[in-house]
Amino acid sequence: MATDELIEVLGNKYNTEILAATSEPKSAQELSDELGVPIATCYRRINELTQTDLLELHDRPLSDEHRRIKVYRRNVDQIEIDFKNGMSVEISERSEVKNKLDEVWRTMSDA
Repeated sequence: MATDELIEVLGNKYNTEILAATSEPKSAQELSDELGVPIATCYRRINELTQTDLLELHDRPLSDEHRRIKVYRRNVDQIEIDFKNGMSVEISERSEVKNKLDEVWRTMSDA
């Protein structure tokens, strides 16, 4: 992804808050309630973040009403933007170890 596109996405209202809130998987409704974001806006922001690979669809569990819901988790642990000598962006992605631990925990909690 181009640096200017990433800056634009991160500059959109609520996107950084959504990324901060999704260290653990959450649904759009949970994010909307937790962050005070209108649900339609929340879905648009989730779409932007998933298109830029900053957020991923983590799972589709059954809700209490026995419907499939989508839960999202961020793909990054850290984003550093440096404006010295121009602009550079460094992204630290979630480690495979964290992803595997999350998967094991999810599997154990489903049992």
